[in-house]
Amino acid sequence: MRKILTIDVGGTFTKFAVARGEKTFELVGKNKIPTEKKNHETFLNSLAKIFHGFDAEGIALSMPGLIDTFNGVCISSGALNFSNSRCITDELEKICGVPVTVENDANCAALAEVRSGSLVGVKEALVLVFGTAVGGAVVRDGKIFRGVHHCAGEISYTLKSLDADFSEENFCGNNLGALALIKRCAKVLGKPAEDVSGEMIFDLIDAGDEKILDELEKFSYGVAVKILNLQMLFDPEKFALGGGISEKKIFIDAIQNQIDALHKKMPVFLPRPEIVACKYRNDANLLGALYRFLTI
Repeated sequence: MRKILTIDVGGTFTKFAVARGEKTFELVGKNKIPTEKKNHETFLNSLAKIFHGFDAEGIALSMPGLIDTFNGVCISSGALNFSNSRCITDELEKICGVPVTVENDANCAALAEVRSGSLVGVKEALVLVFGTAVGGAVVRDGKIFRGVHHCAGEISYTLKSLDADFSEENFCGNNLGALALIKRCAKVLGKPAEDVSGEMIFDLIDAGDEKILDELEKFSYGVAVKILNLQMLFDPEKFALGGGISEKKIFIDAIQNQIDALHKKMPVFLPRPEIVACKYRNDANLLGALYRFLTI
């Protein structure tokens, strides 16, 4: 039986599990730790520490940013910019003594959904993963389309407005990620963002809190506008929405309702985007990283 450690590095938490199996795999020992963001060395050591707690034959790594998966290089990784231009696979292999692969986190989610999730049999698709920011992946002819510079699908770095302001607030990742919804709701609640969680927000939504429902509607409108624009650019068969927030049916329904309302105002000959929730939700990146590892 094969045992592969699969790690999903996020902007806030690093999740991990051991994928155990042969032709089919199950994730066991799932856990998470705060993502180490002090410097590259402490970051690497935090990953190595996870590895040394398991009996695994390899490491399948999922990370945000521009990733050259074929050479194992983190070209650029946003909040983890201390790892920019580092060959993270070589470095981890030297520390841990096992094979290591690395793949962009949204591409991992797409790999999982294409292989055995909500995109099985779908040739053209886009995957949007709502986390600290929003990750994107493009599926063309059933495979991940990476682009010349490995940045295809980087929705987070598209601009919100046309004033050429390259501030953090003008990047869509800071306005469409799950953290953006938390910040909006925290402001309404009069609390610091760090004191508000996604669970708290959806408990208030389930309780019918009108102010929080209004924030969800505004947030969903922004997501729907982005999806409509992407439909015109890529014309996919489906959009798969992932991340922990996608587990909430009301989130998917809110976006669906906004798309329906916006599409009614568009010329009738334009296609209506079809959205589905990622089957694997929070496990999509872990499974996709595994599938990437299994190709070596």
